This record gives sequence, C-alpha cells and structure tokens, in this order.
Amino acid sequence: MKWLKWLGLPAGIAMLIALALHGGMNDVLHAIGAAGFALLWLVPLHALPLLLDAQAWWLLLRKRASLPYLWWVATVREAVSRLLPVASIGGEFVGVRLARWKVDETSVVAGSVIVEVLVTMAVQYVFAALGLVMIIAQTGHDDLLFTIGAALLLSLPLPVVVFVLLRRGGLFHKIERWSARLPMSAHWGVERIGGAQLDAAIDTLLCEPFLLLRAFAWQFAGYLIGASEVYLALWMLGHPVSIGGAIAVEALTQAARHAAFFVPSGLGVQEAVVVLLARLFGVDEQTAFSLALVKRMREVVFGCLALASWQAAEIARNRRDAWRDEPMLRPVEQRRADSDDRRRSR
Repeated sequence: MKWLKWLGLPAGIAMLIALALHGGMNDVLHAIGAAGFALLWLVPLHALPLLLDAQAWWLLLRKRASLPYLWWVATVREAVSRLLPVASIGGEFVGVRLARWKVDETSVVAGSVIVEVLVTMAVQYVFAALGLVMIIAQTGHDDLLFTIGAALLLSLPLPVVVFVLLRRGGLFHKIERWSARLPMSAHWGVERIGGAQLDAAIDTLLCEPFLLLRAFAWQFAGYLIGASEVYLALWMLGHPVSIGGAIAVEALTQAARHAAFFVPSGLGVQEAVVVLLARLFGVDEQTAFSLALVKRMREVVFGCLALASWQAAEIARNRRDAWRDEPMLRPVEQRRADSDDRRRSR
C-alpha cells in the first residue's frame, strides 16, 4: 500500500498540473470569481446527504446513539477518508472509535460499520449504473457503455466475495485465531478483538433483508441529493446542465475516485473525471475545470472543519477524563504525605 501511495501521489499531482495548464488558470479563476461567495453555500449543503447516510448507520446501529451524534461522526469519517492518506478506509476505524463513546459494545459498533460499508458498495454500483444510463440517454455515447460497464463488472466480484465470506460466518474469528499464532501477537492484544462476537453481530444484521433495504434506500437518497452539488455549482458558474447530467457526473466521479483509492485524496483523478464527464454534457473545458476545483475546495473546507471538530472533541474528552481521575489520585497523594510526616516525626 505504501508504494502504491507514493506512486499514486506524484501521478495525481502531474495530472492536476496538466489539467490546469491545458484549461487555462486565468479563465478558470475568472469563472470562479464571477460566481462569487454564492459558491460557499455548497459547504453547508453537503451536510444533507451526510445526514441521510448517517440515518442508514443509525438504523444498522439499532438507534443506540443519537442521529445528530452519528451525523457528526459521519462528517469526521468522510473527512479522514478523503483528506488523509489512509487508502479511503481510515475513516471507518475513526468512526468505530467515536461511536464507542456512546455505545460501549465494540462488536456491535464494528459490525454496523462493516455492514454499512457493504451497503455503501451496493449503493455505489447502482448509482454508477444510473449515471451510465443518464450519459447514454442524454449524450448518445454508446461507446462508454462497454468501457464503463466492463469496469463495473470486472470490479463486481470483490464485494460479492466479501459478502459471501461474511454471510458464511466465522471470518473474523478465523482471522483472530490465525493472528494469535504470529510471533508478535502477545504485544498486539489479539485476544481482545472478539472475533466471534463481531461475526455474530454482522450475521445478525445480514439476516435482516428489510433492514438492509432501508439502509440502502437512505444511502441512495443521500447520493442522489449529493448530485445537487454539481447541478448548483454549474448553475452558479453560468453553465447549467440537466438533473440527469448532474447525476451522471457525480455518480461516475464517485466510482472513479473509489477505484483510485491508492491515490491520496483522489488528487488529479477526481478532477480529470469531472472535466471529462462535464464536457460530455456541453460544458466548456474552463468551466468544467472550475467545477472540479469548486468540488475540491468544498471538500477541503468541509473536511477541515470536521477534522478540527474531531480534534477539539478528543482534547475535551481527555481533559474531562483527567479531571474525573484527579479526585481518585488525591487520597493516594494525601496518604503518601501523611506517611512522610509520620516518618519525620519518628
């Protein structure tokens, strides 16, 4: 993963520079400047699709934590996965940690996150297929049907295999037993993983198809509303597209970004796909690249706010824990002081 990261980062930067040089940065900056501060509305707008995504997680977590809290955790999860070099999966680990502040059952929390990731993969495939249909219906580029459709089919076995392995059960218990035999396992604390409990929590969720369908519906609705960012951004930039066009751009941009998970933050890849897809719907190159930069700026601003809130929450929690432990330490210190005084008196 490290060599993929170091290979993907310069490739992404080179792609981004090439797009900037080819698109003409002066025209791009002029288009963004003409739209003005209205583009900042895209930052709070992104909270809505994340709220729907958190609703799906709330259902899978059996409503054991409040929806507003899980929405905040969802913002942090996305920020970690999109802005930090964690191969797009670090946010899930952070999400488990933060959710455990409210739900003190690691297996339940981790199981809900794992099942939610499976639901998200299914949503992304359906959303990408919808975007492909929109491109063919509105632009007539039938040649993309084979290219993108083949890419989706070739990547389909991975989530299917993961689902089958999880559905058969015992996967994490086997991983736990295997890792316990490794030389350094005593220092890892693998006995605390609780593979059997995690398998049971996952199996319980996978045995409820109606619950999975509800989670799918909420997430899919969030992805659809997320396409409004493309629609409104292009409208503010003076080159509106149809709703179907906005869905196509957003859907296949998401698919390309997840496929290029090894490129930190999808740098360059996301911009290239946005430019390519926007041009299919008649958007000129300068405006298309402006859209790509606007999406990136929104992502950075929203993500940095989420990361800052996470760090603030961690600091506040650590201080609160230290304050709570302080009265317990005082009697010990007092006893030591009394003992020293008695020793001196003798």
